[in-house]
Amino acid sequence: MRTVAKNDLTGRARLREAALELFAERGFEATSTRAVAAAAGLSPALVTKHFGSKEGLRAAVDTHVLDRIGRELRGLEPGAELMASLGEVSARVFGADPVLRGYLRQVLLEDSEASAALFERLLSGARVEVERLAAVHGSDAMAADVGEWAPFQMLCLILGPLLLERVMQPNLNEPMFAPEVLARRSAANQTLLMRGFFGSPEEANGG
Repeated sequence: MRTVAKNDLTGRARLREAALELFAERGFEATSTRAVAAAAGLSPALVTKHFGSKEGLRAAVDTHVLDRIGRELRGLEPGAELMASLGEVSARVFGADPVLRGYLRQVLLEDSEASAALFERLLSGARVEVERLAAVHGSDAMAADVGEWAPFQMLCLILGPLLLERVMQPNLNEPMFAPEVLARRSAANQTLLMRGFFGSPEEANGG
């Protein structure tokens, strides 16, 4: 396990952590419950006991992942530095952990009801963060079409490198999820969100 020793976890948690790692590496369809149980050092029957089915196990992993992201975001304090703090948390949560990164990539690219449901939950969280940013930096970010698409755009900035890592990396001179690269990309994302590529909304509209 990544953060604590196997023996320090309950059987349910050991199965969930093993599933997270194997789903990240192989994908959901290619991972059997027997493989998850073996990786956890437990009986396959315990998967059914604790989760009911393989789908129930996946749902538990999804909830665990989203709860972890939610805890990080809830710890942010509102204020002038909210954008920078949000950028730091996003870089850490979505970039620094290769297992979480691999899991999200596998799920979001599998084109299933489960992947659509996970994205919907991520989008719901992004809407909350956009509203928090709008409260700090002004309401223009929530106006008309901008407000509708802002959560999608924020997720694209965060998840795009994660999903496209294999084709992006050959075009970069450094590992794209190295801490210093994550910090620079986070700063660039913050600049883009705050200022846009081409100046103020009035300039973009020809005003």
